Amino acid sequence: MKNLLEWLTTGDVSVQYQVHRDLLDSSAKTTSLLQERIQREGWGLRFLGKQKSNGHWGISFYQPKWTSTHYTLLDLKTIGLSPGNEAAQKAALLVLNEPRGAHGGINLAQSLLDSDVCVNGMALSYSSWFLPKDHRLQIIVDYLLDTQMTDGGWNCRYLNPETTHSSLHSTLSVLEGLLEFRRTRQRYRLSEIIVAEKKAILFLLKHNLYQSHRTGKTIDERMLKLSFPCRWRYDILRCLDYMRDANVPYDAAMESALEIIAGKRRADGSWPLQEKHKGKVHFDMEKTGTSSRWNTLRCLRVLKHFGRLKAW
Repeated sequence: MKNLLEWLTTGDVSVQYQVHRDLLDSSAKTTSLLQERIQREGWGLRFLGKQKSNGHWGISFYQPKWTSTHYTLLDLKTIGLSPGNEAAQKAALLVLNEPRGAHGGINLAQSLLDSDVCVNGMALSYSSWFLPKDHRLQIIVDYLLDTQMTDGGWNCRYLNPETTHSSLHSTLSVLEGLLEFRRTRQRYRLSEIIVAEKKAILFLLKHNLYQSHRTGKTIDERMLKLSFPCRWRYDILRCLDYMRDANVPYDAAMESALEIIAGKRRADGSWPLQEKHKGKVHFDMEKTGTSSRWNTLRCLRVLKHFGRLKAW
């Protein structure tokens, strides 16, 4: 690819926004103008155009994957839609108004008595983004802090007596939510959140981000593939991008994952979209097997943050 940055900055405005913010260190004015355009054009406009008059997407809060209100809000937050967007705020309010689970949290699925840890982590992430001043976010924080396991992570099956080990999937979803909540500056249970985050990060590092802590084998080969959007599924790029975003210092336990990411770079300087998680979607942002602006952006900013970027 003759000019990688030119290719990235001629993509969808949502990609342009994050390239200028995370790679080019552009001015606040430039990035703000780009972010405001997301709701008026490209993928952002297409997502918003699928919203129903009642404020929802899909059939319900959580169905179907991936066109439900829950996952659409997660997509909108991920692509960087302005937090002040009224349509997204309306939907996020509906989420926070949902009934509570038997052991706390927000029960979006309602097919079970209890709330889901992963869902609450994701809901905290996008609700903190779109409704940073809403004190009902604290209900989710309480639930997540109360359900942290002794090994430092989280698991959606924590109520099962046979569940003794945390899940990488659940743990990363919760960490992303807690990070976004801290940015609201509500300061609710802040010291406890910071302690919980440190324990969870150590849990991820103990697994070298993708390996069994007992055998050293890869937990799931899909964790090594470059997917986007990530949905609820864990992978090493999503984890490293969280570490970058949370400003977690480099640790030797990250080394193997960083090498794997760097090794997936194509000869033209880009990274591919290797996999999509099966399910109904509003539309495809990119095609599997092709060079991906999203994954190229994410890989570049991770390698840049950890001092591994030799050239664009």
